Amino acid sequence: MFKKVSPYIGKYKKYTVLAAVLMCIGIIANVVPYYFLYQIISPLTRGEPVSLQFVVTRVLAVLICELIYSVAYTRGLIFSHFSAYNTLKNLRISLQGKLEKQPLGNISELGTGRIKKIFTDDIDQIEILLAHAIPEGIANIFIPLLIIVLLFVADWRMGLLSLVPLIVGLFAMGMMMKAGFEKMNAYYESAAKMNNTIIEYVNGMEVVKVYNKDGDSYKKFGEVVKGYRDFTIAWYKACWPWMAAYSSILPCVALLIIPVGSAMVLSGVLTLDKLVLVLCLSFAVGPSFLKALNFAGKFPQLDYKITELEKLMEHPPLKEGTNGFQGADHDVSFEDVRFAYEEKEVLHGISLTLKQGTTTALVGESGSGKSTLAKLLVHYYDLDGGSIKVGGQDITDMSLEALNDQVAFVSQEQFLFNTTLYDNILIGKPDATKEQVMEAAGRAQCEEFLKRLPDGIGTMAGDGGKQLSGGERQRISLARAILKDAPIIVLDEATAFMDPENEEKLNAALDEIMKNKTVLVIAHRLSTIKNADKICVIKDGQCIAEGTHNNLVMSSPEYRKFWEASVSASVWKIKGA
Repeated sequence: MFKKVSPYIGKYKKYTVLAAVLMCIGIIANVVPYYFLYQIISPLTRGEPVSLQFVVTRVLAVLICELIYSVAYTRGLIFSHFSAYNTLKNLRISLQGKLEKQPLGNISELGTGRIKKIFTDDIDQIEILLAHAIPEGIANIFIPLLIIVLLFVADWRMGLLSLVPLIVGLFAMGMMMKAGFEKMNAYYESAAKMNNTIIEYVNGMEVVKVYNKDGDSYKKFGEVVKGYRDFTIAWYKACWPWMAAYSSILPCVALLIIPVGSAMVLSGVLTLDKLVLVLCLSFAVGPSFLKALNFAGKFPQLDYKITELEKLMEHPPLKEGTNGFQGADHDVSFEDVRFAYEEKEVLHGISLTLKQGTTTALVGESGSGKSTLAKLLVHYYDLDGGSIKVGGQDITDMSLEALNDQVAFVSQEQFLFNTTLYDNILIGKPDATKEQVMEAAGRAQCEEFLKRLPDGIGTMAGDGGKQLSGGERQRISLARAILKDAPIIVLDEATAFMDPENEEKLNAALDEIMKNKTVLVIAHRLSTIKNADKICVIKDGQCIAEGTHNNLVMSSPEYRKFWEASVSASVWKIKGA
């Protein structure tokens, strides 16, 4: 367990050690009053007089001990929390670094719910383990063990009697932990599933309402939540009897000492004075020992949680070099590209070339591999075979930052941060001037709707850009790409939110972004890519035909079918209109 924590605790380890030392001092100060109590009771058992000064001195000593306990233990907690929160910071930074090196596709597959749970809930739960379980656990186990040694020194028979409740309690605790560990993995998996389902349910509320799917959606939601509830209750039921046993027996160190010790005193085998000393010491063992063992159950959780956090990020990092862009030009070549989602290969040796300054369009049925091919160009995933080159340089030879400088990616679902529209556009080029941002907004045809907004380009986008329509969000994302001014443009269904009212504006914005660029475009509206320099027909992960629109209409039955369907759809009318 400590081996798992040590890479993240770093220089803050000394604060954890200091916290444990201070807590040990505090617990010792909390135990010593039992000895002062013995000093007051002992003379009385022997019939000796006790002066008021003697009692007052011991009472003052007890108060001083309690003051030392409060100060030392509190300071220990301060140091332990300082170390814990900095360790969590280091853990989050480490996981962030690993996450950033993961293929973006793997991150998407984890889901926002899982990632949110990792970086907030799971890591926050580690805080109590680091701030309390380690320092307090060490202090609360060390001092009771020392007291048990003192019990043996006082009377070995009483020492043996004190061990019986501890052994029984430890056995019960071991059975509880065994029952818990058997279900721990399934418990955390169930919690993660519920978390993802809740987020999916909330995010999809609009669709659920519009299509009257409340019953189906809530049924799935309810089943997952009830499943988590039932699993958790079953887990607790398996642990509760053992928990009750150890929590009631383990603190009662004097359980056998009182009856057996009393019998020994009556038979003259043990003096009453010594029995009082043993009882006073035994009262100091139980609470600390129980607290320590409660923390002991947290240690496997700490080990498990850190292991699970690391497992989520153990996918091989994205293959990238350290070189900048060294390509001779901005031609893009896909050479025998193969790619599979898990075990299913979706691209089967595709080879095609995008010439600098030209527009290449990909058409095909949904699921044919068009978007996957586009995402591979921006290094969304690593290839399973073949290579992708820009200007003759393999994209895995350059750093991800260098590749991103060469490529702008615009998809159908562009995310806007809940900040101003100005700042959302500025993401394309953080060091751009205000004039450059405004020019990009103008070229992306944003001026028309910006004028209608109360604060213009300073208007907040809202969560995910909800203050704007789909077409408006798309134009903001196009402005971002125009500002970036990358030589290679990837448009993945960038016209998905196009409507008749915005069609002209979006097309004008697209014309601006595509000027003198190497463009890869994916669109289901074939009318938007009719004039592309080259059109590639993708089917079942293979390029089955390529050429201009006119050539493909004549030579490719597959493309002709798409084109005829597109023409037919364009003249659809509502009956009676």
